[in-house]
Amino acid sequence: MSIVLARIDNRLLHGIIVTQWAPQSGSNRVMVIDDETANNPVSKATMKMARPAGNAISIITEEKALTNFKSGKYDPEKLLILAKEPKIFLDLVKAGVSIDKLIIGGTTARENGIQISKRAFANSEEVEDYKALIDADVRLVSQYVPADKEVEITKKFLEGQGEI
Repeated sequence: MSIVLARIDNRLLHGIIVTQWAPQSGSNRVMVIDDETANNPVSKATMKMARPAGNAISIITEEKALTNFKSGKYDPEKLLILAKEPKIFLDLVKAGVSIDKLIIGGTTARENGIQISKRAFANSEEVEDYKALIDADVRLVSQYVPADKEVEITKKFLEGQGEI
């Protein structure tokens, strides 16, 4: 199994993912890890219709993702993983899933949070999760579309932001 792209995006699977990120990544499976979406038949069906060409799709809960990774279900896959929160990726890393780089895409403004980039924000809990990911040797970047320049996210950057 190889994770060819891991991304935080509050919209999960949408046009920019389908038309830009998926083709650029070389993925053959898009995995959306989001308990709410996975447990909502209408949201799940709608998202499945947006599946990028040439990709299988899994829209699953975090618990199911962890179980599937542990069983080796995705070993032959090239995965593009989408989630709304860094905690999902931190839990995967703690479970032994190798993630080299995490792209922070579009997220909504957070009350008492910090602004990571023009389109990305984090609350204090998410900042701690990002720091833990950095400690686990996951490279963090903020990048909305592939044509944008990557903005490296470091602990020093996260600590120096201040409130919005």
